[in-house]
Amino acid sequence: MDGKKLEYKGARALKELERLTTKAGEVQQEILRKILEQNWDTEYLKKYLGDSSISSKSVTQFKSRVPAIGYKEIGPYIVRIANGEDSNLITGHPIIEMLCSSGTSAGEPKLMPSIAEDLDRRTFVYNLIMPIVNQHVPGLDEGKAMYLYFVKSETSTPCGMAARTVLTSYYKSSHFKHRPHDPYNDFTSPDAAILCNDSHQSMYCQLLAGLIHRRQVLRLGAVFASALLRAISFLERHWRDFCRDIRAGDLDPAVSDPACRSALLRLLGPPDPDAAAEIEGICGGAASWRGIVCKLWPNAKYIEAVVTGSMSQYVTALRYYSDGRLPLVCTMYASSECYFGVNMKPLCDPSEVSFTLLPNMGYFEFIPLAGDNGSLSMEDDEAAPPLTDLVELVDVKLGCYYELVVTTFSGLYRYRIGDVLQVTGFHNEAPQFRFICRRNVVLSIDNDKTNEEDLHRSITAAASRLLEPRHALLVEYTSYADTSSIPGHYVIYWEINDAIQLHAPPISADVLRECCITIEEGLDYVYRRCRTNDRSVGPLEIRVVKPGTFEKLMDLFIAQGGASINQYKTPRCVKSKPALKLLNANVSDCYFSPRDPAWHA
Repeated sequence: MDGKKLEYKGARALKELERLTTKAGEVQQEILRKILEQNWDTEYLKKYLGDSSISSKSVTQFKSRVPAIGYKEIGPYIVRIANGEDSNLITGHPIIEMLCSSGTSAGEPKLMPSIAEDLDRRTFVYNLIMPIVNQHVPGLDEGKAMYLYFVKSETSTPCGMAARTVLTSYYKSSHFKHRPHDPYNDFTSPDAAILCNDSHQSMYCQLLAGLIHRRQVLRLGAVFASALLRAISFLERHWRDFCRDIRAGDLDPAVSDPACRSALLRLLGPPDPDAAAEIEGICGGAASWRGIVCKLWPNAKYIEAVVTGSMSQYVTALRYYSDGRLPLVCTMYASSECYFGVNMKPLCDPSEVSFTLLPNMGYFEFIPLAGDNGSLSMEDDEAAPPLTDLVELVDVKLGCYYELVVTTFSGLYRYRIGDVLQVTGFHNEAPQFRFICRRNVVLSIDNDKTNEEDLHRSITAAASRLLEPRHALLVEYTSYADTSSIPGHYVIYWEINDAIQLHAPPISADVLRECCITIEEGLDYVYRRCRTNDRSVGPLEIRVVKPGTFEKLMDLFIAQGGASINQYKTPRCVKSKPALKLLNANVSDCYFSPRDPAWHA
């Protein structure tokens, strides 16, 4: 596609974005009307709306009668369809596949129904991203994108329906395989490498392809920041193998997947000792890997990955590996249930990322979470909100916090996504939201209820204040509520990289004990009261684990089903016995909080 056609394509996409956001209220009401019109005659909706035919009052009836629910209410219907019953239990469309949520951010993996038109909606969002980014970073049509994408082997439901992750669904669809061959879709990775079910071979081939095309790469990334950091770790272990392949013009025999092997051999071409020597000099010749991304891909203009929510902890590491020279771009907000919105300011700081919700993706409502003085309150986590409390998309208020609720064409009605959002502004009529956290308590011993955001904030503050000045990075963390003794206490598993600077001294025991108390003092007053006044919670413990432990944890969860590398998010609280066994088997040292945290009634 030539430049003029590409420019026209981008302008057309942006014009549609303006139309949708300018008429967000009208679009939302039309979307709800269409959802009800197409799905009125379903068992689920009839339970609340009766057997009456659809009428002008249907929207009003829906809003006054259909409750906001979680997975435990809709799950049994989805399981019945997975076992072979008709799709019209919940939707008027044929369900073509079940999408598996990762299960790593909020418990067990869930099955989400998907219809053919859902792929069109996802593709619509993908087609918006590059026109938006290109307004801020011109010239992206003059090179390649090194995106590390992965699929996961799919399974089948009892009735033979495909069950796979949402990204595996997209990569295996005709929408991806037959995408336009324009410069915005010019990836370094051959499709065969992306579609390889063996994640090790896929990673090897995609990184090798990225190195072969390294001077043409203008943007690079992965879906989540954690996946990109795993790729850098993989590169640290295998760069000598990549240099050998490039020098010889041949591929490591360990790459046995026929499609991958064929695609990479075509890319390798004749032996190239000069290119191999250059990569060797970069990877092996430096005292540290600070800025390695910019050295290997010198023309890259930005890194793309999700860096919001729990992924924000990886910002420091990404800045280290890019020497702070590349913007970290977070383009979109999506889940297995629905794709939601896009970032209109892609070059903003990760802490300022907001997403404009697209009113044609589904019907969106919001549960207010306002505490005193406009603060965030997440009490009564599981309680169903009064129907009169639900707020429509265009009626949310600036600065306020909400839980997102979605109604889709594929059979989710007033489904509580569990994401907590804060309104940061508006693009035309459409509100813009900052992702805060998942609405779930991750740790509790007594009356304390520590949520994901509070835990993340206190841990990253401790790492920033006490580790980073000593040239160490917090690689990853998770937690566990240990009630094996009385009183119970919080256990935080930390993997630390203290080798980012040559000859830097190891982190001392005193520093790590200070990290414990710093985390405690960052938690809420109920926790601190339980620790100091009630004595119902014991001193917080940090268990430092060996390097590579969290990669083993990722491999364990991926092998057990659910997430692919694309979707995997480290669980911020571990309850699985095999996961705890793995973590505890890799503990190198333990440290406890040396004193009580400050607390005042």
